[in-house]
Amino acid sequence: MSSTSGSGDRILAILDLFSPDRREWSPDAIMAALGYSRPTLYRYLKTLKAAGYLVSLPGDGLTLGPRVTELDFLMQRSDPLIATASPFIALLAGRHPGVALLTRWYGSKILCVASDRSPDAPVSSYPRGQPMPLARGAISRVILANLARRDQERLIAERRDILVGPDTTADALRETYRAVRRAGVCIAWGEVTPGVVGVAGPILAAERTPIGAISLTADAAQMTEERLAAITRDIRDSAAAISGMFCARQHRPGDDPALKSVASADQDCRDSAQHFRRRRQ
Repeated sequence: MSSTSGSGDRILAILDLFSPDRREWSPDAIMAALGYSRPTLYRYLKTLKAAGYLVSLPGDGLTLGPRVTELDFLMQRSDPLIATASPFIALLAGRHPGVALLTRWYGSKILCVASDRSPDAPVSSYPRGQPMPLARGAISRVILANLARRDQERLIAERRDILVGPDTTADALRETYRAVRRAGVCIAWGEVTPGVVGVAGPILAAERTPIGAISLTADAAQMTEERLAAITRDIRDSAAAISGMFCARQHRPGDDPALKSVASADQDCRDSAQHFRRRRQ
């Protein structure tokens, strides 16, 4: 989308304005938010509309266009993390009453990219595609706990208003992260969705960098000590298996990720998932 230095970032800034709380924007509102001149903005809008990223609405409003849906379709079928983790999500939802989630960490956002649920499971407050809170819940803490120390410190400094409550010090937060990292999982009761307990494990790429998490949310009223222990073991094992498989496919000798078929990757995942299931039975 960019033909000159800086214009790509300025066009992306327009797309970044759209959110669950603000799904429609007028050109005047975009100019007020970003400070673009009218000729510059209309040039960018023409580019975005021609490519299908934005569409015009009656009354001069703008909303996201069909190209976004097309890219989402492609992402679901090309993301190696989804291909690797999907069998494990299905196994978790089959073994435990609840909703199994695969989340991605990018920038400073946490996003659900795939899920599976058992019958009568609690409805997730954060369905696929909706960003999750950075300061609450097992998924958030297990990802932040596995960040490099410098990245943790940057978030604590820049987002202290939401990461650290009025009765919590930064040192206490660091100790919480250390404990979660040692445990390999995080358990949270009713922090994101009332009446729900969440258990999450980190998915780690090269150099143990977190790229996401696998989790299960279940009805807290139906949770027993034995069931929670079983879920925790399965989450820890699933997270470790997905991390290992994801790293292996990244570094497989002679393998070109751009040419590797999704069908072949899915077969690798199914074989590993079947091994995981036999071990857990």
